[in-house]
Amino acid sequence: MKNNTAIDRPVLAPSRGKRILRQLVEYRYLHLMVIPGIIFFLVFKYVPMYGIIIAFKNYKGAAGGFSAIMSAPWIGFKNFETFFKSLYCERVFKNTIYLSLLRLIFSFPAPILLALLINEIRKNWFKRTVQTITYMPYFLSWVVVAGLLNTMLSPDNGAINTMIKLSGGQPIYFLTSKQWFRPILIVSEIWKNIGYGSIVYLAAITSIDQEQYEAARVDGANKLQQILHITLPALSEIIAIMLILQVGKMFDDNFDQIFNLYSASVYEVADVFETYVYRNGIQQSKFSYSAAVGLVKSVLALAMIMFSNKASRKLGAQGLF
Repeated sequence: MKNNTAIDRPVLAPSRGKRILRQLVEYRYLHLMVIPGIIFFLVFKYVPMYGIIIAFKNYKGAAGGFSAIMSAPWIGFKNFETFFKSLYCERVFKNTIYLSLLRLIFSFPAPILLALLINEIRKNWFKRTVQTITYMPYFLSWVVVAGLLNTMLSPDNGAINTMIKLSGGQPIYFLTSKQWFRPILIVSEIWKNIGYGSIVYLAAITSIDQEQYEAARVDGANKLQQILHITLPALSEIIAIMLILQVGKMFDDNFDQIFNLYSASVYEVADVFETYVYRNGIQQSKFSYSAAVGLVKSVLALAMIMFSNKASRKLGAQGLF
């Protein structure tokens, strides 16, 4: 006799569309939190990419919006040729790369060192005090920081020059000196960002298994040996990721900092891509030319990210993609 019971059938997996819809419903509040960030990138990062076309046109900035951009005469790579043949090309490249290397050498390791030092503090109240003091400068705008530096470094009544004059020396015009301007940039950047930059490393340090330190102490390892053989290897992945991001920003200089501190007397050592684009695009209304220079900078930044990410993977560290 035939069995009339229901035949077991395999349960069909939901389609991809249904799975995506189910996840959207299940994590709807998290997706709602992401929406402002997506809108920000769409409005300020992707929509403006339409304007790249003016780098290949002779756009005068006339009224008319998008239609004026489309109607501007096409000149191809003439703006790029003008930049590469100009006297400013070498200066901008040299200053951008040199300042970026200084940041990699001095500014990048500073938050790591601070995180290691804070981690060794055993008094919680003192640790919180140090963290608060080092975080505070990050929330000051570069306009405020530039004002403080101008006041402190003033050749007339600034605190630094006052001490120099009291010791029998001559006042130094720090912010207009080609010799001193770059060190001031690096030192002020470290002072402003070191506390905030250490947050990610402190978070990574707290996730390290404490039993490793206990085993190292049992084996007779001192503090320095624990840092070298436990803490730093545990931070290697996050350090690699942050290094890739830093290398990717080699051509994306801190415009706010340089713009608020530099002057014509230090253009030779301080003029970088972003300040050069600002002067030509905003002050001199050379919109097509400045767009071409900005596009060169963006392409170089993308190339540096790709290179550093590939190098990181070759060395065995985790990359961004």
